[in-house]
Amino acid sequence: MKRKSREGEGREGAGRGRRKEGRIPGEWALPVAAAVNGVGTGMYIPFTLVFFHYVTGLSFTVVGAVLTVTGLMGIGALPLAGAAVDRYGAKRVQYLLYGVRVVGFALYPFAHSLAAFTLVALVTAAADRAFPAAQQSLIGEVARGAGRDRLQASTRALQNAGNGAGALLATLVIAAAGGAAYTYAAWGNALSFALAALLLRPLKPVRAADGDPDAPRAGAGYRLVLADRPFLVVTGANFLNALSYSALSVLFPLFVVEWLHGPAALSGAAFTLNTVLCALAGVAVGARVRRTGARRTRAAALGAGLFAASFAAQIVLGTRRPGSDTVLGGALVGVVVVYTLGELIHSPAAQVLAVAAAPEAVRGRYLAAYQMSWSLAKAVAPSLFTALLAVDGRAPWAVLVLTSAVAAALLIRAERRLPEEAVRPLPVTVTHGGAAPAAPPASAARPVPAAQPASVGQPASAVRPALAVRAAPAVRPASLVRPGAGAASAETEGTRS
Repeated sequence: MKRKSREGEGREGAGRGRRKEGRIPGEWALPVAAAVNGVGTGMYIPFTLVFFHYVTGLSFTVVGAVLTVTGLMGIGALPLAGAAVDRYGAKRVQYLLYGVRVVGFALYPFAHSLAAFTLVALVTAAADRAFPAAQQSLIGEVARGAGRDRLQASTRALQNAGNGAGALLATLVIAAAGGAAYTYAAWGNALSFALAALLLRPLKPVRAADGDPDAPRAGAGYRLVLADRPFLVVTGANFLNALSYSALSVLFPLFVVEWLHGPAALSGAAFTLNTVLCALAGVAVGARVRRTGARRTRAAALGAGLFAASFAAQIVLGTRRPGSDTVLGGALVGVVVVYTLGELIHSPAAQVLAVAAAPEAVRGRYLAAYQMSWSLAKAVAPSLFTALLAVDGRAPWAVLVLTSAVAAALLIRAERRLPEEAVRPLPVTVTHGGAAPAAPPASAARPVPAAQPASVGQPASAVRPALAVRAAPAVRPASLVRPGAGAASAETEGTRS
């Protein structure tokens, strides 16, 4: 009886271990920090031109020109940030970027001259552009397998909630204090960035139990990124999808007012609905997608398909405009719901796909290149959309239907040549020393070339430029051979799609 009791206790302990599988020490820190960061960002993003006009005292024309030029120049910081992440770690780079943003927003109220405003705006824009790449790298450092998907979904959901709360807070402060409130908002923004940085302290990078964090890397650098064609395809697909993300804030308001002749309030209502749905449903939708066992490539492609469906609906609305504003508003609500569902499915899958497809030792450079697709799309979208809208109000939506469809096709096409753990999240077990990935099926294993050792927690196939290994016919990619496979702490592979 005692033996049976001990066996029962052992099974119960194993069950508890499985329930904790994939949990990340200090997991709450990044989503909460993202929410605080979102509050600060939300305090000025919806009022950007007005915000900087009141804070600096410069004209709207000057402010707009400076922000455009410094924003484009800030993209140049991405390669430097990627190299810094690989050298010093994502968390340290995050601290630096938060510090730059704290100083920048604290100084904005004192930047009354053109030269001073340009200098502060340039440095702050560089930190803003580099920040998402560093944050994605941090998710890659502190989580493994399906834990990355969960952390990405919760971080994005709370960041959206923070953005909405920040915009509401700024609106209330401005209503109460008038123009002086913009100065308070700038300092409040700086304070939020400082608090967000402090909240990152509990996060600790996890590594495979048998890895060597100082393993040498032959040929590591941006040449490695440029030689990785599957990753470049994923990055190109993301550029096309990033245009879709700009549609709601850039194209939608112009389309409603100029083509549909609807009330401008519908644009604000659509943006609010999108923000609320992202905040409230982001985690639940992400969890639902993970439970289905969907491949990340196909989940991202599904999101792109939903984008295309919502854009096609806009073409229909532009062709057969409803007779009343009430009916038009209801139709636009339906469009925004479909669009937001596409965003909730696409975003976690696409972002974690890029994180997992990047070799660990050069992840910062890979994600800096990936983030470039977001930055370029944001820079291109306003001029592209306005030029097409001048031709026909339905033209930009038709182009977006095409770009979304092409993006989905590219993701599916790249699937076979990406590392296996990037396409399908492997379950992980958090041990005292970190997270070790689960072992892949024995039939899928292939030996790792001795001349090209895999680095910590990295798929063997990710040791570039030996990309031809992944193209071997009738054999699963070499990325299935992962450090820690078969280790004592690893558990059996979970259900796959």
